[in-house]
Amino acid sequence: MSETPLKPIEIGLTAAIVGIDDNEPSILTASAEDDGKLAGLPFGPFDAVAHRTFEMGLRAWVAEQTGLQLGYVEQLYTFGDRGRHAEAGDTDAHLVSIGYLALTRASAGVAPAPGAGFEPWYRYFPWEDWRESRPDIIARDILPALNEWAGQSEDAATPRPLSRQERVRLYFGTEDAQWDEERVLDRYELLYEAGLVEEARRDGRPAALGRGRLPALGGAMRFDHRRILATAIARLRAKLKYRPVVFELMPAEFTLTELQHTVEAISGRHLHKQNFRRLVETTALVEPTGVMSTQTGGRPAALFRFRREVLQERPAPGLRVRGRR
Repeated sequence: MSETPLKPIEIGLTAAIVGIDDNEPSILTASAEDDGKLAGLPFGPFDAVAHRTFEMGLRAWVAEQTGLQLGYVEQLYTFGDRGRHAEAGDTDAHLVSIGYLALTRASAGVAPAPGAGFEPWYRYFPWEDWRESRPDIIARDILPALNEWAGQSEDAATPRPLSRQERVRLYFGTEDAQWDEERVLDRYELLYEAGLVEEARRDGRPAALGRGRLPALGGAMRFDHRRILATAIARLRAKLKYRPVVFELMPAEFTLTELQHTVEAISGRHLHKQNFRRLVETTALVEPTGVMSTQTGGRPAALFRFRREVLQERPAPGLRVRGRR
């Protein structure tokens, strides 16, 4: 048995707090003086004395630091890989971070702590926004670099079930493969492995250190926070299809156009208007309020609200949307 003392472990709670601001999915970020002022997700320590559960601890420090009262909260994953939250030579306690997805209706008009604010999440994942068309950054910057890397010999020390070429094809929807909006984390991890994101260079990954210049592939984040954010986006996109979580981001009353724009913003997909409205009618997730909105800038539009009774009526009430490739 080794007599070397074990390195202590601390538990942190990291929150991907999502809101909708002017039809854009926004994420609450905070900068820090000790990390080059890189943006990061809000995080705080778990106090086992003050907080009975992890979620209670998360809600408490988010309310204290930002003034936000979170609505929907869901635990994502435990992030604790070596080398992704520490610098070389770091002898401090190893930080294990429990990631959470949190939704709030308050993104605009909220005054978080100094240095914090809501920013569009596509600032960090510009290749994920397909609402207008396939993002130019994929063909211009990502695929040439990924295909060059995929053509190199594989790392025999870390065998994978899929080859590099197969992962590029599946994750980025090339050749005969379709773009899958839920593979947000797979795509980010592939870019990290190929050394194409700034976090890989910062973490000392050989694939990144061997490159003279990295392409500008979205904003870098502190520690492994962009990985946590990718996990949150993927989870939320999947949840849209079988849980009515989108209504946690909507006001109490809304038009069907506002609802469609919110679903499009989260999924990164453009949706056919009539197909979307038929889907909403079929799922019976909303009901008319009998009031018309005059804030649309055009003809008055009917206002709707979420039918909460649907949660007792069937087990998987969601919007199984399908966008255009």
